[in-house]
Amino acid sequence: MTKKMNAFYAQSGGVTAVINASAAGVIETARKHKSKIGKVYAGRNGIIGALTEDLIDTSKESAKAIAALRHTPAGAFGSCRYKLKGLEESRAQYERLIEVFKTHNIGYFFYNGGGDSADTCLKVSRLSESLGYPIQAIHIPKTVDNDLPITDCCPGFGSVAKYVAVSMREACFDVASMAKTSTKVFILEVMGRHAGWIAAAGGLAADQPDDLPIMILFPEIRFDQARFLAHVEGLVKRHGYCSVVVSEGVRDAAGNFLADQGLRDAFGHAQLGGVAPVVAAVVRDGLKLKYHWAVADYLQRSARHIASKTDVAQAYALGKAAVELALKGRNAVMPTLVRTSNTPYKWTVGVANLDDVANVEKKLPRDFITDDGFGITAKCRQYLAPLIRGEDYPPFKNGLPQYVTLKNAAVPRKLPEFRL
Repeated sequence: MTKKMNAFYAQSGGVTAVINASAAGVIETARKHKSKIGKVYAGRNGIIGALTEDLIDTSKESAKAIAALRHTPAGAFGSCRYKLKGLEESRAQYERLIEVFKTHNIGYFFYNGGGDSADTCLKVSRLSESLGYPIQAIHIPKTVDNDLPITDCCPGFGSVAKYVAVSMREACFDVASMAKTSTKVFILEVMGRHAGWIAAAGGLAADQPDDLPIMILFPEIRFDQARFLAHVEGLVKRHGYCSVVVSEGVRDAAGNFLADQGLRDAFGHAQLGGVAPVVAAVVRDGLKLKYHWAVADYLQRSARHIASKTDVAQAYALGKAAVELALKGRNAVMPTLVRTSNTPYKWTVGVANLDDVANVEKKLPRDFITDDGFGITAKCRQYLAPLIRGEDYPPFKNGLPQYVTLKNAAVPRKLPEFRL
C-alpha cells in the first residue's frame, strides 16, 4: 500500500479482561507510523459500526486515555454478536463494508475476535480484491474459550483461567471450613461451549492433584451420572467435601447439552447456561448432600483486577503485531503466540494464514484429561500454569479499580443510511 490510508479496528463477540489491551496495542503502534497510517477509526459496537457507518475517531483520545485501555476490561468501543454469512448470502453487507471503507479512505482492517471473526476477516479480504478496492485484513485473536487453532493460546483465556483457579481455591477453603455441618458439595459453572480449557483451569487451584478435592466436568467427556455420583461420594468420604467445576458445554450420553435452553445466538450457537443447577439436582437426588452452586458468567471474563500479567502482555503484543504485519504488506493473516519454552516459560509472536484459522475449533486434547475423566494431567498443568502467572493490577482509588471511559467521538457520516 503506497499512499497513506486510515485504519479500521473493531471488537467482536464476547469481551474479555484484556481485549482493550489489544486495542491499545493497535492504536499506539499505528500512532508511531503516521507517515503510513492516518487515523484509526473504531467500529461502534463492532462490525455493526462499519455497516451503519457509525465510526469512532480514536485520534480524539489522549495518549493517556489510550494507554489506560491496557488496564480496562470489556470493550471500550462496544462489541456485538453479529455474523456475516456467506459472500453470496450476505453480499450486500460485504459490499457495504467495502463502500464505507472506500468512502473513509480505510485501507487496513483489524478485527479483534474469535473463529467467526476470522472467517469474516478472510471474506472481507477476498471480496475487496474482487471489487477493486483491496483491504489489508488482519485478524487479532481474542477468545476466553481458547479454542482458536495454531496460536498456543488466545488473549483473554489466561485471565479467565486465573479467575477460575483463584475462585476455586478460595471456594474450597470456604467449603472445607463449613463442611461438618453445612455444604458438602460446591459447584461452579464456567464458560466453554465445546472446549474445556476454562474448566481445566479449575484444576490449577490445587498445587498437587490431591491437595484439594476438585473434580471437573469437561465438554469433551460425556456426562455419566452414575460415575459422577460415585466420584463425588468418594471425595466427600475422604475429604469431607468436594468442589466441582462444570463447563457450560457438558453433554449427556446422547450428545445433548445438559444446559441447552433451546435458544440460539446470532452466530447460530446454542444459548447455554444453567448447567450448575442441573448438576446440583443430580447431587441432591442421588446423594442427599447439601450443596451450593454458582455461575461465574460475566464475572470470569471481566475480572481485570485479577488479570494474568502474561495474558495482558500477550494481548498487547498481538495488537501491536497486527499493525506491524499490515505495514509489511501482509493480508488475510493472524498474529499468533508461539511457545518456545516451558521451563522457563518463553513465547514469541508468529503468524498464521486465515485460511487455516477460520471456523476451526481447538478442543482440549484427551491427554490433558486424566483417565477417569475428572481431572487434569501433568501435561495439561504444564501448559496452563504459565498462562496465569503474574499480576498486573489496575490503579485503585478509594478501594476501587480505576478504568477509562473514552470520548468515542463520532466520525461524520457521508453515505445514505443502511439498515441491518
